[in-house]
Amino acid sequence: MAINVNPNRMELLQLKRKQQVAVRGHKLLKDKLEGLLKDFMDIVKEYKGLRNEVDNELSELFHHLILASASMQKQAYLTALSFPQCQVKLQVEEKLLMNVRIPEFNFTIEGNMLSYSFDSTNYDLDEAMGKMKVMVAKMVKLAELEKTIELVSAEIEKTRRRVNALEYILIPQQQEAIRYISSKLDELERSNITRLMKIKDMLRM
Repeated sequence: MAINVNPNRMELLQLKRKQQVAVRGHKLLKDKLEGLLKDFMDIVKEYKGLRNEVDNELSELFHHLILASASMQKQAYLTALSFPQCQVKLQVEEKLLMNVRIPEFNFTIEGNMLSYSFDSTNYDLDEAMGKMKVMVAKMVKLAELEKTIELVSAEIEKTRRRVNALEYILIPQQQEAIRYISSKLDELERSNITRLMKIKDMLRM
């Protein structure tokens, strides 16, 4: 690779300073990458655990709904499902994780999910509607974790590229340039010494 630098002491000094900055930056980015990877694994573990919970509880919820629809009059069942007097309000905030902005979902349920008449319903429908309120909380948390995983994953990829660019491109290029200038300066110094010795010899003659 051709090295396009001026082989002088000022250039050498500047390159050494730049390399020190690059090495420090590389260490900081590598530490950040390790921290992000650890946090990422923890978040993925939490997500998988919660996902299993949600899948199992959704199966139970649908099981109760199927039993309710089989044992209730069709009109009474549909009427009960169409009148939940409640509203879910979601507020999205942000927090920092290793300088990555990740979402924090907060929600409130206003009203009553069990707003139908109990005279025409049964245990299974009541159980399903009760579970639904818990499921809303868990599904909101799942959405928060999914978005967090997406954002942290993107930051990991970006940080890894920067670490690799420093480690395999910039720092080696700086090292090669430093060696090149040092070699040229050594050659120049040897040449100067040789020239001085020749001048000395000429003066002695």
